[in-house]
Amino acid sequence: MHHMEKKLKVSKEIQSLIAERLPGHSLDAPFYLSPEIFDLDIREIFSKHWIHVAVEPDIPEPGDYVTVEIGLNSIVVVRDDDMAVRAYHNVCRHRGARLCSEHKGSVGNLVCPYHQWTYNIGGELIYAEHMGEKFDRSKHSLKSVHVENLAGLIFICLAEQPPQDFSVMRDAMAPYLLPHGLKDCKIAKQVDLIEEGNWKLTMENNRECYHCATNHPELTASLFEFGFGYQSAPGNAEQIAEFNRLAAERCGEWERGGLPSAEIERLDELVTGFRTQRLPLDRAGESQTLDGKVASGKLLGEFERADLGGLSFWTQPNSWHHFMSDHIVSFSVLPLSAERTLVRTKWLVHKDAREGIDYQLDNLTAVWNATNDQDKRLVELSQQGARSSAYQPGPYSPFTEGLVEKFCTWYIGRLSAGLAEQSAGSPVTMLRRID
Repeated sequence: MHHMEKKLKVSKEIQSLIAERLPGHSLDAPFYLSPEIFDLDIREIFSKHWIHVAVEPDIPEPGDYVTVEIGLNSIVVVRDDDMAVRAYHNVCRHRGARLCSEHKGSVGNLVCPYHQWTYNIGGELIYAEHMGEKFDRSKHSLKSVHVENLAGLIFICLAEQPPQDFSVMRDAMAPYLLPHGLKDCKIAKQVDLIEEGNWKLTMENNRECYHCATNHPELTASLFEFGFGYQSAPGNAEQIAEFNRLAAERCGEWERGGLPSAEIERLDELVTGFRTQRLPLDRAGESQTLDGKVASGKLLGEFERADLGGLSFWTQPNSWHHFMSDHIVSFSVLPLSAERTLVRTKWLVHKDAREGIDYQLDNLTAVWNATNDQDKRLVELSQQGARSSAYQPGPYSPFTEGLVEKFCTWYIGRLSAGLAEQSAGSPVTMLRRID
């Protein structure tokens, strides 16, 4: 057993909350507040599932690396000499010092700053002074972490046996994503935002557009909120009918042109849940910008036309992405504590696009910088409400919050499966919190 773990039964109260979750309603307050449930989330969700952590353009060259924190674990994702993507625990095999302290960098080898034990980027220990002639370096390689690359989106899994259905997502999504040429992009901008709220509130907020019309003027300048669920009423029936007509027409056009667009929805039926759909955009119909026109004049992949709508891709438990003809916006969500969450946003353009000539950074980032700030406020208001003695789970809209319900159904299902596995096998252990 890891020295940072201790035997600790999941309390009866939490087991009951999981077993008795009211379908079609928001979660009970402890799911957003409890340090014990946060530890459970790290163990059963973030340590056992495929977690989106990076994109290929984070590490374009051999020796380029990024680090990511998942609970108490630090992982280094690095490009090796053969251009493959590898991932390791960011822990020296000597006395455990962290190897890479920066979020991003480039190395020839991974050198421990403490006693200079040195590992090549294949993870092998190649230098360890003063260890004697009988010391076997081959037994002290870095501990590897499972890594998968889906059309340039990088996922890691900390489990010994990762979920086997990543291939289902890959087979379905590669034809949708590959035409956008993510591997041939560069990161124009990265913004890390800390939300003072539970990670599940961040994800729930992302999975609906019920709040969009009144909270996201910049986003809804180009995004039709009708595409994400709406209740038809006399006041909007004409608009919804027109959107549905446009969506069917454009989707058929894109499909005939070899660009997959139809909805695939597998959010709550797979361990590695996901959903995708390509939808038309408003105004110029080209990109998620204030005027609906492309933000970059250098189109992605081999695209020759700009009006290709917006392809949305959601993954359980921690990411969403928007792929357009000219740029990609990629989001990953990482829990920091029961009431703090990191939202990491990356804007990607073609690697040959020139800032100030092909694109203006302010224009490229305007919509999602504004939207992220607005969502941060909404998540924090929800977190404050969950702390109140008056809070109780409220009903989701069957018209606009179906994907929120699918997220919560998936989440509760994965916790239940984890607890069942524990009770059938090894003693329940939980990560000890360090405040």
